[in-house]
Amino acid sequence: MQAEGFAQDRFSGVKEAFEANFANGEDIGASVCITKDGETVVDLWGGHADAALSKPWTRDTIVNVYSTTKTMTAMTALMLADRGLIDFDAPVALYWPEFAQNGKHDIKVSHLMAHTAGLPGWTEKLAPEDLYDWEKATTLLAAQTPM
Repeated sequence: MQAEGFAQDRFSGVKEAFEANFANGEDIGASVCITKDGETVVDLWGGHADAALSKPWTRDTIVNVYSTTKTMTAMTALMLADRGLIDFDAPVALYWPEFAQNGKHDIKVSHLMAHTAGLPGWTEKLAPEDLYDWEKATTLLAAQTPM
């Protein structure tokens, strides 16, 4: 399978590895886009969007990203820590004072990052649209007691 899209010459190894995943059966369909210093240097896609191999993967194929946001959050937090802008040993309330409610005053940033703060979700029932309401979601989480 030959990928569609492009990879700048200096990132040709990314294209080779991407295509190899199809050749060795690791993927049936995928895409990757890499931006460096604000410039798109790789934008590749290929294969199929379904197990029956009847729908081609296109540039705009939509997929569920599952837990990849955890990785992006961790990378962002690590960059902030490296720059001295966040301390993993500090209480979350140092950065978000409202969070200190209901026994959460000693929860550290590191606890949130390690998923050990006792806050795996909301105890209050939320409608799907509530997940897009920043104020509601953060207010409820700040007020919640750890489970």
